[in-house]
Amino acid sequence: MNYVQAVREIAKAAPEIHSELRKCSTQNAYELIRIFMVQIRKVAGENKPNLLLSYLKKMNKIYKNWDTTIRNAVEHMFIYSLDNVATFCNEECKKVIFNTISLDLRQIYSRQIYTSGM
Repeated sequence: MNYVQAVREIAKAAPEIHSELRKCSTQNAYELIRIFMVQIRKVAGENKPNLLLSYLKKMNKIYKNWDTTIRNAVEHMFIYSLDNVATFCNEECKKVIFNTISLDLRQIYSRQIYTSGM
């Protein structure tokens, strides 16, 4: 799948950010994932586990099925932000986050947090 298809899929999953997605002047996968990540952070902070679950399932699908550029954006934007999202939500939402992300994303998350920085 490509960028345009990704925008459509995310807009279907999170219609409240449709207008913000349309404002993106360039086809930038990192900006697309950043916008979706802001929405994920918002629903996690509002402790809405069912909505969070549907967004995370969509993120899994994005990572599994879309092109390398979007996959890289997920690895760098989404995974990097997971700790921040989990910090500001209740225990139920934390469980949703870490039980819902795919095995591939969990492995990337583990590598990222357990690799020492330079």
